Formats: sequence, C-alpha cells, structure tokens
Amino acid sequence: MKLLLSGRALTAGAVAVATLVTGGSAAGAATAPAHPVADGTAAAAPDIPIANVKAHLSQLQSIATANGGNRAHGRAGYQASLNYVKAKLDAAGFTTRVQQFTASGRTGYNLIADWPGGDVNQVVMAGSHLDSVTSGPGINDNGSGSSAVLETALAVARADYRPTKHLRFAWWGAEELGLVGSRYYVNSLGSAERAKISGYLNFDMIGSPNPGYFVYDDDPTIEKTFKDYYAGLGIPTEIETEGDGRSDHAPFKNAGVPVGGLFSGADYRKTSAQAAKWGGTVGQPFDRCYHSSCDTTANIDATALDRNSDAIAYAVWELSQ
Repeated sequence: MKLLLSGRALTAGAVAVATLVTGGSAAGAATAPAHPVADGTAAAAPDIPIANVKAHLSQLQSIATANGGNRAHGRAGYQASLNYVKAKLDAAGFTTRVQQFTASGRTGYNLIADWPGGDVNQVVMAGSHLDSVTSGPGINDNGSGSSAVLETALAVARADYRPTKHLRFAWWGAEELGLVGSRYYVNSLGSAERAKISGYLNFDMIGSPNPGYFVYDDDPTIEKTFKDYYAGLGIPTEIETEGDGRSDHAPFKNAGVPVGGLFSGADYRKTSAQAAKWGGTVGQPFDRCYHSSCDTTANIDATALDRNSDAIAYAVWELSQ
C-alpha cells in the first residue's frame, strides 16, 4: 500500500507496450453456496490451502533476499517476482500477458491472467500489487495479497471452474509510487472495455501481524459478499478507512468500475474495542513493520492470512456465477 503522502516521483510517462518477461485451512472456514457450472454439476468455493499461500510468500522472501532485500519497481527483485507468478499461471493454463510502462525513469510491469471461458462482456477481476518499497521485502505489503490472489487463481485451475462470467487476475507494478501500474491499465482500456468489468476486487495487506478485519464499503454487492462470508465465521468486520484511495482499487473506482476488497491494517493503531473483537495488542499498529525492512515472512499472522485467502475464493466464486 502506498504512503498517504509521498515525496517520491510518480509516473514519468507510460509507454503502451504489451510484452512478455521471460524467466520464469483455518478452522471455521465458511462453506460457499453451490453454483452451476458448464457441465451442469455444482461448484463451491474451495478452502485455499494456507500452506500453499505461505509457500508463495517464502518464494517472494527468497527473491527479495537474493536481490538487495526488496522487490521494488524497476529492480531485479520485482522482475523475478513477476516471473515466478507468471510461470505458475502459465503452467496452470491461464492466458497471461505482461503490460509494460515507465515510472520514475524505470520500466515497470503489470501481469494480467485470464482464465479461458465465461462471458467476456462480464468480467470479474481480482488483483493486488506485487511491488514492495525499496526499504524491505514487502511480505505483508503486499506479498500477502499477491500470494492469496495467485493461490485463488490456481484453485480455479485445479477445480477447472467454469463460471458464467469471465475471470481475470492481475498483479500491479509501481503501486508504491502512486498506483502507477493499475492506473496505467485502467487508462489503457477504452470505455467499452471498462464497462465490461462487473467488479474489481483488491487485496492489499491481508496478513497483518496485529490484524483487523476490514471490508471496503464501495460497491454494495461486493461489500455484502465479504460481510456475509465473515458473518458465517462469526467474525465482526469494520469498514475500511485507513487505506481508502491508497491502493489499486482507486483507479478502477474513479473510472466507474464497481470495486471492493479486504484489508487487515497498516500503521493505524488497534483500539481497545477492536482488540475486544479480534484479539491482538491494544495501542500497537496493525503492522508495526509497515514499509520497513522487518516486513518479512515473520511479519504475518497466519490466521488472518488464511481467513482472508478463503474469503477471496468465496467472493470470486460467488460473484462470477
């Protein structure tokens, strides 16, 4: 998640190129309602294996460690992260493309993955930013969202899910410089293409070590989907306000696309009322390592990551029927 106020330069002019970059369950999970699929059988959202999500996080940590301690825009760690995600999606049968842009004098990339089938005039998107800040590996911010979205996409492939709507997943570059990659993607679409996106779901920081359970209050249908999931777990939620306008849903929302998402908190401090609902430490930030070198694999609450990962899958299945 980008800083609310940033002194860093934003985009220095995006160049439109589509290119390929070479290289490479918690207890109490809600049960999704069954939905018909192409062969007439019923499909339910799967439980997302937390071990798989954590394995992706470990890979992102290793990439950062091998590349100067970060996965930032324009750095080798970012490209290696993108290659890792892309290779997984290609092997699973997604149609992937890499969108290139320029920001702050460096080349950046978005990764877009489409699952074959579904009505291309009704597109459900789920996305997250893949870049870190330069000061750390960015495992909660935003390896957590990136890994959960990746594992949800892989779950779609494992299930050979055939929803009514078309599914598209995205990993954004240069979010930390001011939502550059997602803004570039939205601006690259014509109005007709934007109108085909029936919903964009954003996941930025979903494994905070002192977590809250926050739901975006933008599109009512998407908001209700996430609230219903957590109500099924008996976990109260709050409306997300800390990151409003600070993550990649903002360009979509500004273009008139329905948006929603989940968030577990950044540098705001947990109140006593929130600790009473969710546990954790009163008066401490939701993520004490926000934008710091200590945002490593040790900076993750596995329960929050597991619940939010399952919630992503639930929403993808529910909204694409």
